Amino acid sequence: LTSSGAGAWPEPPALRRPAYQGRVLGIDPSLRGTGLALVEFAPGRPPVLLRCGTVRVAARAPMAHCLGEIHRAVTAFVADFDPAHVALEQTIYVQNFQTAQILGAARGAAIAAAALQRKEIFEYAPLRVKQSVVGRGRASKEQVARTIMALLGHGRTLALDESDAAAVAFCHAYTWRG
Repeated sequence: LTSSGAGAWPEPPALRRPAYQGRVLGIDPSLRGTGLALVEFAPGRPPVLLRCGTVRVAARAPMAHCLGEIHRAVTAFVADFDPAHVALEQTIYVQNFQTAQILGAARGAAIAAAALQRKEIFEYAPLRVKQSVVGRGRASKEQVARTIMALLGHGRTLALDESDAAAVAFCHAYTWRG
């Protein structure tokens, strides 16, 4: 066998898995800056970012208002584009219990919006997202953003919350087992 693959053994069919096909809504939840990115994956062509955005809520707004805005935004993305799957980043380890509760509430608002529209929901640890997209679980937000822009193949700069959400969508497409 050579390193060029000439004469290499073919991969057994049982080990091959089909590439993900469809639309994934990636969500990077946060109370005041939830990132959303809708990415379409199709065979034979590069992934396409259909829409992205950040749910920004003023610092003085009460928590209930923030959760309502997250729910509204996720509902709109799902209604407008009908993604096959919704993928969220799991809550990261935080030392502050109150911060963990707030992040959990933001995730809950997003999950509820997708669940009410009968979407399949998948959750990924932040280290897994970075590992699947950048190749390093401890990559910086800037490294994730640069990698996402290279994968999408266009020059538009995404906000960090949006590139993190797109990374969650890519992680799902890369690791999904149909």
